[in-house]
This record gives sequence, C-alpha cells and structure tokens, in this order.
Amino acid sequence: MATSDELLGTFVPVVVYWLYSGFYVLLDSTSVFDDYRLHPKKDEDVKNLASKATVVKGVLVQQVLQIAVSLLLFSVAGSSSSSTETTTETSLLTLARQFLVAMIVLDTWQYFLHRYMHINKFLYRHLHSKHHRLVVPYAYGALYNHPLEGLLMDTIGGALSFLLSGMSPRASIFFFSFATIKTVDDHCGLWLPGNILHFLFDNNSAYHDVHHQLYGNKYNFSQPFFVAWDKILGTHMPYSLEKRKEGGLEARPIKD
Repeated sequence: MATSDELLGTFVPVVVYWLYSGFYVLLDSTSVFDDYRLHPKKDEDVKNLASKATVVKGVLVQQVLQIAVSLLLFSVAGSSSSSTETTTETSLLTLARQFLVAMIVLDTWQYFLHRYMHINKFLYRHLHSKHHRLVVPYAYGALYNHPLEGLLMDTIGGALSFLLSGMSPRASIFFFSFATIKTVDDHCGLWLPGNILHFLFDNNSAYHDVHHQLYGNKYNFSQPFFVAWDKILGTHMPYSLEKRKEGGLEARPIKD
C-alpha cells in the first residue's frame, strides 16, 4: 500500500505538468507576449504534423504509464526510503547532493538515449519522429512522445535518477515537480524576460527549439538540465536570439 509521500510523488508531477502548461496557455491566448515568441503563433497549426487533440491524448497515455511505473517503483523501493527518513532528518546539504546526482543521472540517460534515437534510423522513424512532429514546440506538448520512448527515456530515466541519488519519496515530490516544470518550460516556445530558469540553465526554450528545427536535428540533444554532454561530445550548436521582421524572436545558429 503506497504511503502518502509515494502517492504525492506519483501524482503531483502530473498535476504540475498541466497547471504549468495551463499557465503558458493563458499567456498564449493574448497578444501581449507576441514579441517573445520563438515562432509565429500561426506556425503551431501550419508547421506541426500533429493536432493539439492528438498531442493531449498522447501525453495522457504517457502519464498513465508513468503513474503505473512510479507506483511499482515506490512499492519496491519507497518503503525503505521513507522509513529511513522518519528516523533521520535529511539535511539541506544532503538534499542538494541528491538533487545534483539525480540531475546528472537523468541528463546522462536522456542524452545518450536521445542521441541514439536520432542515429538509429529505425528508432527515429518508428519512435522518436513522433516527438518531432512538433516542429514548433509548445508547453503541453513537452511529453508528446511514442509511449515506448516515453517509457524508456522519461519514466525509466526518472526511476534511475531516483534510485541512484538515494532520495526519499518525499524529496522526489519536489525533484520530479521541478524536472517537470523545466521540461515544460523548455518546450514553451517563448523567451520571457526575467525567466529565472534561463539564468540558471543554458539548456532552455531557445536551446531546445534549435534541436526541433531541421538545421539542429543532429545537435543539442541534452535535456532537461545541463548542456555538458553536448559540449563534451561535439553536438553543441550555439545560437543567437534575433528579432524577426514580422515580430517575435528566432534562435539562429551561430556558424563557426
């Protein structure tokens, strides 16, 4: 029987996904932020190859799988973690270390699997190309993937980061909620002034937008936090943010 922390660790990130995406939908419904769009609003319907209804259904399917695996994981590993937490107060330093380890594990898993899904033509055609139907990313399309890809890249990657970092189910509520916010933000299609995530991470909405374009398809594989693996392994594509004549911004690659 799952404890309350385990249930929260399972369901809170899902709720956060739709709440944070909903925040961007509200911003998107006005013209106030048009100057900060990385693509013209109309391109979401013109260039993307999946309807928004299809995207919502795809994300929900992935989240059902995510919930099932999370409950299974917590039932196997969660009870021992939670019992340890009840006897020893976790220090902020320990939490910071666990979060950093989890971030590195998740980044490493996703970088190499993501890159391999681009290199392997079969995997790209039958799995990863589904995510790239969104040439113009938007917030609630962040988890629009083939269900098997979502299971391999996001759900198993998250499970590994949880297990290898040694965090408790209670700590996982905050870590996976943060990872969810970061992933949604990277796909939001906006470069908002004052966005603290853009100050903290080079991996951001513009960086990931480059990857979704044809010219950047073999670059900027890193997600969701750091860009270290791209820089180490030569798949980093720098960019500059330029104003479009018709309004808004564009992430343009910087040629060496």
